Amino acid sequence: MINILLEGYEINADYLYDELKKYIMPEHKVAVVAFSFRDTEVKSLTDWKNLYGKDSGIYYNGIVSGFAAYGISENNISFINYFTDTKESAVRKIKQSDIVYFLGGLPDRMMDRIKEFYLTDALKNHNRIIMGYSAGAVIQLSEYHLSPDKDYPQFNYYEGLSYLNGFYLEVHYEGAKAQNDAIRRVLKERGKTVYATALKKGAVLVDNGKIKLLGDVRTFKA
Repeated sequence: MINILLEGYEINADYLYDELKKYIMPEHKVAVVAFSFRDTEVKSLTDWKNLYGKDSGIYYNGIVSGFAAYGISENNISFINYFTDTKESAVRKIKQSDIVYFLGGLPDRMMDRIKEFYLTDALKNHNRIIMGYSAGAVIQLSEYHLSPDKDYPQFNYYEGLSYLNGFYLEVHYEGAKAQNDAIRRVLKERGKTVYATALKKGAVLVDNGKIKLLGDVRTFKA
């Protein structure tokens, strides 16, 4: 299994492309798990389409063009739609994909919706490429932490999908006090390495257990 933990959906960035092109192939099919939206922003199918829809979605072109850089056609990219997909159709998209792609946003709400659709088993059984940015990166861990920000005012630990359990991840790292305090707390309480990916400049790739740091990533050890 390949796990790719990213900062953003610019997957064709210079610091990523040469490494990721070894894994992302033109014939690959992609299932985009678009479940990480904020409840305050998305209350209907129209709202969902305004984020992820082909015609008006503010994230759609960025996601599709990122994969296009690796030769993957738009026709090979399917979005799992919270409002129109069923459990069965969502599972089918996952099983037919070579790449499962988790988007950024709220990881705990994404996890809630994954459970609501009974997708946990299908996702855990996917043994090809798992990738995601921000929320879609941390959710790949067995347990992840979130340092305080506007969405999460208090530090906390959360349940992930358990693809990876050997480290923790601090995304969007800028050396802020809240981030450093959170990292120190994780080191003390969990005793595992924390990788801090610099804002839009770093990523972690795990190839069948072998960890490779891409771009600007700081390593904090217990």
